[in-house]
Amino acid sequence: RFQIQRGKTDPTSYKSLGDCFRTIFQREGLLGFYKGILPPVLAETPKRAVKFFTFEQYKKLLGYASLPPGLAIAVAGLGSGLTEAVVVNPFEVVKVTLQTNKNAFTEQPSSFVQAQQIIKTGGLGFQGLNKGLTATLGRHGVFNMVYFGFYFNVKNILPVNKDPNLEFLRKFGIGLVSGTIASIINIPFDVAKSRIQGPQPVPGEIKYKTCFKTMATVYKEEG
Repeated sequence: RFQIQRGKTDPTSYKSLGDCFRTIFQREGLLGFYKGILPPVLAETPKRAVKFFTFEQYKKLLGYASLPPGLAIAVAGLGSGLTEAVVVNPFEVVKVTLQTNKNAFTEQPSSFVQAQQIIKTGGLGFQGLNKGLTATLGRHGVFNMVYFGFYFNVKNILPVNKDPNLEFLRKFGIGLVSGTIASIINIPFDVAKSRIQGPQPVPGEIKYKTCFKTMATVYKEEG
């Protein structure tokens, strides 16, 4: 919800994270927090399978390119993220559409009905079920590139601990930092994705069309 707001002048803007939680609970009930839960649940298994399978395959292919190991892992991560995005994007379109619907949970259509409506009005292409694909490619590609590249490179630098508890903390800490850095770097793509896939400011008029134009518009208008 924060990502689809258009600055402080937006009449539907939330003052803080707490205000957002309170407003959703008051207007949409407890189930309002679970809008759009089915698409990511359905996408999770194929998403993870594609992510790690393609990462290993890209890593093998890049082994023939004589790239430095650290760079090869980062590029393999980029490739896996781009492939993952193609699988995930249709689910994301349905999820964002459901989550930006401010009606009560029981009043909004099911995930399958919403998907049918999107296909009926926009088709399967970039105006329909694959709307915002470029931004999703950026979001997943950048995240996986930074995450895998940072994680594997730092893991190889920091010495392994013989104590299993310390070794767990070492890997957990590297994973935590990797995920945090990757999320900070890829969030502009995520915001652009939400703006493109979510409701437009003026009904019937498409303001947020492409990934980088959307980023430029957000930067110009909101900083």
